[in-house]
Amino acid sequence: MARHTRLVKPAQQGLVHLTVLRTRRLSPHWMRVTLGGAEVDSFTPMGYDQWFRLFLPVGGEEGLDRLPAKANQMIGYLRYLRIPDGVRPVMRNYTVRAHRPASGTNGAEIDVDLVLHGTPHDGTAGPASSWAQTCAAGESVVIIDEGLGFNPAHGTASVLLVGDETALPAVAGICASLPPDATGTALVEVPSLEDAQEIARPDGVGLRWIVRDASVKPGTLALAALRDLPAAEIDGDRVHAWIAGEQALATDGRRHLVNDRGVAKDRVSFTGYWKCG
Repeated sequence: MARHTRLVKPAQQGLVHLTVLRTRRLSPHWMRVTLGGAEVDSFTPMGYDQWFRLFLPVGGEEGLDRLPAKANQMIGYLRYLRIPDGVRPVMRNYTVRAHRPASGTNGAEIDVDLVLHGTPHDGTAGPASSWAQTCAAGESVVIIDEGLGFNPAHGTASVLLVGDETALPAVAGICASLPPDATGTALVEVPSLEDAQEIARPDGVGLRWIVRDASVKPGTLALAALRDLPAAEIDGDRVHAWIAGEQALATDGRRHLVNDRGVAKDRVSFTGYWKCG
């Protein structure tokens, strides 16, 4: 995972055992899984692009019970790898789409939006996509909080957010956490118009959806839109840019801003969530 940013780590990074509360199909390529349970209060919401390690059960919950306490660190990860195949939980990285505090008799809840690829019935779906499409209320998962990647050194008065569909939850989280007077632009590439979501954001932050044809490499159109932005939308002295999604989008987007637009390196956070091909 390509990354250049000043990470903000949470105070606690222990295992948090959670339960699936419900699922909801949002669009052709998105499923929302809502998590909660007795340990959810040990998770501290930080807003913005807060992300976590998600451990999914394989062949029952035995593997979740065998997870080492620090599975996200070197020694713990090596112990995680010693869990036998067929039992070892699948580990993936995801972003908090929304967190709702406890209210009345209802406990706190965490929404996780997962991109869907393929179908579990014919084996074309990956492990996380398959789980999202088949999990049921009451099933268990484990998460480890990893904190924030979006951490502007100069505040958040003006932002430039660029991503493909895998970055959509983080873009939404950042927009929802910005101060009301923030300004800027968000460019989000999606595989279909139906995948565009309502995103709460300050009035001064414009949002542009870019619909990608199936024949086009993911991230290509978002990168082109970034390159086509007028200079007035990229104030190198005020803006903090955040680019995430397919690896080439993240690295080439950052290179364009630094080399061609004169944006200082410390004003650009970029993360390659995945690599095409």
